[in-house]
Amino acid sequence: MGNSKTWIPTHTDRNYYDDIKARARNMRKQPTLAERVLWKKLRNKQVKGYCFRRQHTIDRFIVDFYCRQARLVIEVDGAVHGTTEAIEYDHGRQAFLENRGLNVLRFSNAQVVNDLDAVLQCIEDYLSRYEAENAGATSD
Repeated sequence: MGNSKTWIPTHTDRNYYDDIKARARNMRKQPTLAERVLWKKLRNKQVKGYCFRRQHTIDRFIVDFYCRQARLVIEVDGAVHGTTEAIEYDHGRQAFLENRGLNVLRFSNAQVVNDLDAVLQCIEDYLSRYEAENAGATSD
């Protein structure tokens, strides 16, 4: 969580842009149950007034949810993320995002569907810490 005045390069490289934007658009049209459940709570600035985007492109990746203002990526992982290969990929992807000054919160599909209140509390706790660490800083 750092100084909110710092610009974070989260644009998508032109070489990937058309393909990744189309993939993100399709993913928004066909969300998982957990993504639908969480999106109902994140949309329209319902969580502490923060704006979230879903299936947002950052460089060559598509993240489940993204809040630019708080430098927050939220990932909702299904069973496919439990394989050794997927775990290694997710670690590399997370390191890539963190190297760009972003913070990543991960939840399982089961957590979102079965304990949404705890998931939302975790997100709110992050946002409260972010606000406390950036008190007095002006936004972009």
